[in-house]
Amino acid sequence: MEDGSPDRGSSGTKRSSISSGGRSRNRKEFLRKFVDGENLTAKLGDWFSAISENSANRTDVFETPFDLTEIQKFDYALEGVSFQQLIRMPNAIYASTSDAVEATAYLAVEDFLHASAKGLWEAFWSEVGPFPFSVACLHSASLKFYPAEKAIASGKVGELCATALMLKNTRHSHGKWDHILTLALLRPNVRSLAMNSDRQPSLSVVGEALFFALRILLSRSLSRSNVLHNSNSVFVVLADSQYGGVIKLEGDVTNLDCDMNNVYESAAEWIRGHSQVAVSSIDRIWNKLGNANWGDIGTLQVLLATYQSIVQFAGMPKYSVDDLAADHGPRLQIRRTERKLEDARVNGNGLFRFQQHSVSPEIVEVQEESKEVLKLEAGSVLWLEDSDWQRGFQINEVLSDGELPLYSATSLEEPGRSLFLYVGSHPSQLEPALEDMKLWYQVQRQTKILNLMKQRGLSSKYLPELVASGRIMHPGKCWKPSSGGNCDHPWCGTPIIVTSPVGELVTDLISDGRFGSEEALRCCHDCLSALSTAASAGIRHGDIRPENVIRISFGVRHPYYVLIGWGHAVLEERDRPVMNLHFSSTYALQEGRLCSASDAESLVYLLYFTSSGAVPDLDSVEGALQWREASWSRRLIQQKLGDISAVLKAFADYVDSLCGTPYTMDYEIWLRRMRRSLNEEDPGKEVE
Repeated sequence: MEDGSPDRGSSGTKRSSISSGGRSRNRKEFLRKFVDGENLTAKLGDWFSAISENSANRTDVFETPFDLTEIQKFDYALEGVSFQQLIRMPNAIYASTSDAVEATAYLAVEDFLHASAKGLWEAFWSEVGPFPFSVACLHSASLKFYPAEKAIASGKVGELCATALMLKNTRHSHGKWDHILTLALLRPNVRSLAMNSDRQPSLSVVGEALFFALRILLSRSLSRSNVLHNSNSVFVVLADSQYGGVIKLEGDVTNLDCDMNNVYESAAEWIRGHSQVAVSSIDRIWNKLGNANWGDIGTLQVLLATYQSIVQFAGMPKYSVDDLAADHGPRLQIRRTERKLEDARVNGNGLFRFQQHSVSPEIVEVQEESKEVLKLEAGSVLWLEDSDWQRGFQINEVLSDGELPLYSATSLEEPGRSLFLYVGSHPSQLEPALEDMKLWYQVQRQTKILNLMKQRGLSSKYLPELVASGRIMHPGKCWKPSSGGNCDHPWCGTPIIVTSPVGELVTDLISDGRFGSEEALRCCHDCLSALSTAASAGIRHGDIRPENVIRISFGVRHPYYVLIGWGHAVLEERDRPVMNLHFSSTYALQEGRLCSASDAESLVYLLYFTSSGAVPDLDSVEGALQWREASWSRRLIQQKLGDISAVLKAFADYVDSLCGTPYTMDYEIWLRRMRRSLNEEDPGKEVE
């Protein structure tokens, strides 16, 4: 019974906790003194030289963290994963040493880490729910974390030394080291510092990465939170403006001999005797324009390191790499069937054997005719399905606005009514070409905008009216699955939109010489009226050009103009307008956004180019901005519009004074002045 004494049991527990607590306090004190990466690198010099000599006949000084088979399987798993396009890019970040360039670099790395983690999280763990990670930059002196934008605003860019992907923690605004998933070191010329035919980095780079990795492992061992599934390994990303790689440090830090009198020798001894260091090859992760090459081996290594880091915190994912990679073969077969390649048999490796048509057995030329395209001609009849309601439309004429097909059609239910008909791109194109994206904006996005106008009660004869929208019903039996989706027919699910009224494009009027001074004034009034109506609901057009204005003359007493092409309309702050070198406003070209007067400025350019006939040769945003500055400062635009109408010249002056300011556009006063010039109202005794 004495062995079971509660006093003795509690005494043993107390001794154990004291011993454990003592080791934790030692590691905590060790971590407090372990702050200089260069000292650690110096202590690792002999070790690094020794393993380099032992690896003289190999291309790799260290083992690699991932083998090619593992990377290939991960690549297959990521085939259906969409990573966010990066806007802030690190191209040529070391061409200058200015703070502005450095700031751009850290913003780019933050974006890259965030896009990587978000894409992986949504693909493997959760399609819904909050994103649990954040990114921040590390301050070299305080070893605390700040968002790059905050460091830039406070002038501390030069004091940043790393960027971390970590768990979100509202209680610790500066972040916690034990919540770091992975760390990225942005260093110039990472590739030029690599050894052995540019395969692996030098000691100076490896030593610094091991310093940060060991700090993370020590912090995790001291953590009181229970968020880690595995705390014995950590990845550090090395990156410059184009290249990058991964370093992995793995080991149990409880084996670290915490000699407080020589912390760096103790750390070096632990790395030499109690850890495993793996270093990947240095490969390109950004192209020359600064975009992430999501499918290249360099980026795949970083993504795989990020994936394994997330596993440490979130556990095994809902969808495993093996499960997603297993779909690689069926995806190839689907793509092959869509392109109607011959010999769709599968070999033992799950890859397709292409049938030999020429001397080269590896390459098969896919003829353009092998992909069935939706072709509509005059006389064709399309059936539209919208909420189980079928409507038929017959094509009268195939029109073109210079880039995208546009059709004049007649409703089979109302044979006397002419309509505009737009046909979009097939929904199976997951990575659409530029033409498909233009069709998407023309059809799906414009459908959303016109529906929104209808819901908000916007009514004006100068705005297009949405008549119908839905999906094309193709001929023959539709084998669409009951759970939704589309069948194998190339037309199945293709979106379509029908609008009213129908008119002549301004581009056709100009080419025929039928766009005179009175037409210019009428066009300005009608388009301005359309903009005024839309602006009352917070909608801005963002893509004003001659191809998006039509003249209605058939069946009306007085011809008028309608502003069409609302697919790029701006509804929210995050929406971006189209960049058009000739017609976009100055603010849109400079900031990528619209101000109050942006649409009016674009309307001024439309009138200027359509009336002058002289279109400058613009091949860059810089050239377009220089042309605008010169034209406005010399008053060339006002002088040309003054030849048409004094009110148009005054309107251009007003727009010039308003551009780029926070002041709202006063539409009503200019609409009244233009109506007087058009003799549509009697001013009487009105005084302004």
